[in-house]
Amino acid sequence: MPVRLVHNEAEGDKVMTANITANPLETGADELERYALEECVKRHRFDQRVSVLILPDKRCEMAIKFARLGAQVIVGDHAELASDIDGRILAAGLREEISFAPCNLPALPDELPGEPFDLIIIRRGLCGVPYEDARRIVRQMLLKLKIGGKLYISVLGLHSELSEGYAAGEASINQRFGSLSPALAEKYGIREQVCLYTERNLFMLLLEAGASVLRTLTTTYGNVKGIAVRV
Repeated sequence: MPVRLVHNEAEGDKVMTANITANPLETGADELERYALEECVKRHRFDQRVSVLILPDKRCEMAIKFARLGAQVIVGDHAELASDIDGRILAAGLREEISFAPCNLPALPDELPGEPFDLIIIRRGLCGVPYEDARRIVRQMLLKLKIGGKLYISVLGLHSELSEGYAAGEASINQRFGSLSPALAEKYGIREQVCLYTERNLFMLLLEAGASVLRTLTTTYGNVKGIAVRV
């Protein structure tokens, strides 16, 4: 999907609208994924073992892409999905390259197989906790990276269709945790409370967690994405 890179929240607001009706939950090939895959290729040139953690990846679509680039991949998701995910790994013929680990946000194990990782990709889940808890999770994730390892995060955006009737839309980021409108909650199956982010919010989350922020961007659907490095 095409994206436009923006440098700050105000500039982003000029090019995004609050009424985009394309699917804001789309997680197919996008700019963030492309950056992560390119980083994997670069690292593989210098180190034959590039380790990647992806949260979540039920269909293993992203995991398979990284594995075929030569990475060792851990897919983290709910324990009850183990059989389904293992079946997809087996069907892809990548049992040596991809492994499953019961791991989902916000509950993270103290240690995961394969850590520290070169790359960690959080595709979904961070919006399901208040901002303060998200900052703690990001800090935990940074500690699971190698020094110089990169963290890729995607969150639901405040400047997307989801903001229409969002109960916490006017709250500051530290207090912004509420339900979507009944219609949108039903449409997208998001019935729990969520924290929606602006690009500036995500930038500050990464910074406050102790990361060095490399890039933030807003997609045409209004989702917000960021890349940070452990220093």
